[in-house]
Amino acid sequence: MNVNQPNNKALVVDVDGTLIRTDLLHESVFALLKKNPLFLFMLPLWLLRGKAHLKQEIARRADVPASLLPYRDELVEYLREQKAAGRRLVLATASNERYAQGIAEHLGIFDDALGSDGEQNLSGARKLARVQSLLDGEGFAYAGNASVDVPIWEAADAAVIVDAPASVARAAARVTKVEREFKASHNYLKALIVAMRPHQWMKNVLIFVPLVVAQMIDEPRALYQAVLAFMAFSACASSVYLLNDLLDLSSDRQHPSKRFRPFAAGDLPISLGVVATFVLLAVSFVIAYSLPPFFLGVLCIYYVFTMAYSLWLKRAMFLDALVLAGLYTMRLIAGAAAIEVVPSFWLLAFSIFIFLSLALIKRYSELVVVDAEGREKLVGRAYQTVDMETIVALGAASGYLAVLVMAFYINSEKVFEQYQRPEMLWLLCPMMLYWISRMWFLTRRGDMHDDPIVFTIKDRRTYSLGLIAALVLFVADSWSVVRQFIPGYFL
Repeated sequence: MNVNQPNNKALVVDVDGTLIRTDLLHESVFALLKKNPLFLFMLPLWLLRGKAHLKQEIARRADVPASLLPYRDELVEYLREQKAAGRRLVLATASNERYAQGIAEHLGIFDDALGSDGEQNLSGARKLARVQSLLDGEGFAYAGNASVDVPIWEAADAAVIVDAPASVARAAARVTKVEREFKASHNYLKALIVAMRPHQWMKNVLIFVPLVVAQMIDEPRALYQAVLAFMAFSACASSVYLLNDLLDLSSDRQHPSKRFRPFAAGDLPISLGVVATFVLLAVSFVIAYSLPPFFLGVLCIYYVFTMAYSLWLKRAMFLDALVLAGLYTMRLIAGAAAIEVVPSFWLLAFSIFIFLSLALIKRYSELVVVDAEGREKLVGRAYQTVDMETIVALGAASGYLAVLVMAFYINSEKVFEQYQRPEMLWLLCPMMLYWISRMWFLTRRGDMHDDPIVFTIKDRRTYSLGLIAALVLFVADSWSVVRQFIPGYFL
């Protein structure tokens, strides 16, 4: 039974999973770990003294801005209507009282806010006792979402059910009347896949480059090892993406597009993200264990640097771009390690410069958005809008240096030994100059709205250039075959 009319009984509102689409304890733990990962070793010690003490210690050190939390807008609107009708609203949560007060102050609709202190964890029977004491035994309605709320509903005069499992909703309806029910549809699998960012796996195609360069693509064993390496890096990368999103909740919620990511938006439980992070990492290293030992070492180094980037290095000006370029280059090294070949010096040098240029494109495109919004700084990064011209100069120079490395490579003795018509390869230089220049023109105009790697994957002109480049390489490598199909007067 749904009763939609406002009434005079106080409405007590839970927070985790009810008022907000997330869990404050989980949020605060990751806010704490982002501040200092070493606090991970303190969490079990604090927990030994009780959950209330754990929450108190975390709340003392970690800030979870109430203004950035993913609220249930339909419930907040309902609460505003009830408040306007003169109803007393009470916020009661097992989360620490500091966070409870912050939410109450932010929304400005609650008459009272109750939360856990350092001695008492305000959940279940303790929450019920505090509410009854506050209301002097008067009747109340309770808004909740979990099985732990059923005893409170049993003592309440009415229930507001918010996004609860069907079994919990039925249990609430059995013990009290239902004042209002808010339902929400979930597709955690879809949200998890989105959070894993499978489109970013395209970056790991770089693992196959050493296979092609070494002309081993027709060797089944080498191809199989490269595929395994691709799978290992993809699982590892997704694990890092999940952890990065968990650590960046506050900054992502301030970003115009990242705020829609599953964890930031509250579409995916943090607890599920933690489990998926460890499962993906385990899968990655199990696969890597079947490959040559050096590949496993490269994967470990990649993971360490990626974690360092997520925790610290991405907030270091220009160093973040250098690390990103290095991580792309490590994919090439990993690809070579997987098939047990030595990567070319020319390939690694080209990679460093081209990916540094693309990393700076990403930073510049983010600053374009910041500038358009009238802000001066990029949230979570060390860049300001005043740095934009410097970024352009450094990025364009790095892109052109990549082309210069390519030119030196084409003129090297190794190329003359490997290709039948090496002079054909000079066509690649103007093509590359055009591509990198176009990328920077688009970025300067504000048309680079994606990660440049993602943009490249979607860009038709890049595909056209890639096909032409592949044709040039084929002709240069297989001239003796190609010339048979060319009329004599063209030769």
